[in-house]
Amino acid sequence: MPRVTPLNAAHKKLNGRLVDFAGWELPVQYAGLIPEHEAVRTKAGLFDVSHMGEVEFRGKGALEAANALITNDLARIADGQAVYSGLLNPNGGFVDDIVAYRFSPERIFICVNAANREKDFAWMKENAKGVTPVDRSEEFAQLAVQGPKAFGIVQRLCQKPLDGVGTYRFTTGEVAGVECIISRTGYTGEDGFELYCPPTQAEQLWFALLEEGKGDGIVPAGLGARDSLRTEMKYALYGNDIDDVHTPLEAGLGWIVKLDKAHFLGKDALVKQKAAGLARKLVGFELTEPGVPRAHYPILKDGQKVGEVTSGTMGPSVKKAIGIGYVPPALAAEGSTFHVEIRGRPAAARVVKTPFYSRG
Repeated sequence: MPRVTPLNAAHKKLNGRLVDFAGWELPVQYAGLIPEHEAVRTKAGLFDVSHMGEVEFRGKGALEAANALITNDLARIADGQAVYSGLLNPNGGFVDDIVAYRFSPERIFICVNAANREKDFAWMKENAKGVTPVDRSEEFAQLAVQGPKAFGIVQRLCQKPLDGVGTYRFTTGEVAGVECIISRTGYTGEDGFELYCPPTQAEQLWFALLEEGKGDGIVPAGLGARDSLRTEMKYALYGNDIDDVHTPLEAGLGWIVKLDKAHFLGKDALVKQKAAGLARKLVGFELTEPGVPRAHYPILKDGQKVGEVTSGTMGPSVKKAIGIGYVPPALAAEGSTFHVEIRGRPAAARVVKTPFYSRG
């Protein structure tokens, strides 16, 4: 049986269509993927992301212990800031992609992917030096309010001014009377907040946000819209676009890697890979013939398989069939062409600049 989040009853009450995702029962949609996607782009959407995991490093040396495990650099940011980063294996492949929050040098809070919760925590415990991480996943529910109207909705429910909480910054405070970590982060390409709260108060917060945002057009949104929104931004999904055999350099995520940092697990492999040159690169492409690319479809050049689609969809905002996939470096430049094999039929595709969607 799949696990359920503290909002499971709320999803059923709102007639969400529930599916098994990474061992969790979650809504794939409510009214439909396209209206939910469009609401997030133009108004606001509310997502249940309580299946994500939370790990904390506390005490003297917490920053140093966490920093030795991640590719980005917590020493370069201030308290109240967060960084997107990778946890890597010795070969430079992803154990996971994560967001690390710096409360202070003695408190680092890390959000990990749902499918990797237990694996990540075991990996951190095994590799952390000086400070033992604590799995706090059962102590938090997480709600994501995303879209142009998201800021106003959350601010009206929060007595604390949120104007100073910029992108990838966070604070703590009450939202609708519920004590939260209020983080200006998200996975949609739109402005918004991710709210970490006690599981026992998640439903109270969920319905308060929907009620407050009613006049702004907020809607509950499911996994379907979450996937199409992130694909239009070329945001990587663990298990699709990144995994334990692909590195941040290959995935176009070199910006989350600080090779000038003294040490992090996987650094040596990345230094060697950078010196030797990449054998593959993750690119964004659009089809120039009818069809929709999907994960695992072969990428062909001159009839030969040269790569594979990792994510693909018909982008509701861009009105095009778009995809992400690994190709040889010679095919990675913008304007390069190849074919995607869709059920035995090759469909022409072209590498394009990403993100696919850009506001204005």
